[in-house]
Amino acid sequence: MNQPQFLTTEESLSVDASLLTSPEKFLARLTISSQRLLVMIAKDLDCQVEDLSYQQIIEWFEKDSKVRREEGREAAVLKW
Repeated sequence: MNQPQFLTTEESLSVDASLLTSPEKFLARLTISSQRLLVMIAKDLDCQVEDLSYQQIIEWFEKDSKVRREEGREAAVLKW
């Protein structure tokens, strides 16, 4: 799977231009990116975002982490 774009340049610039404090800008970026990741997780699990449980999210991260360890960074969804 290719690295998803969690925050576009346009969105990042919009956050930068907002009248938010630096911590609020960070949280806005994190929230936008998190929403995109939750949509991706829900799609992968064939469910609605609002139906995701915290356990499913943890399991998804564990699965992606295992892929990274066993198949390499490029095979995982998250590239950190």
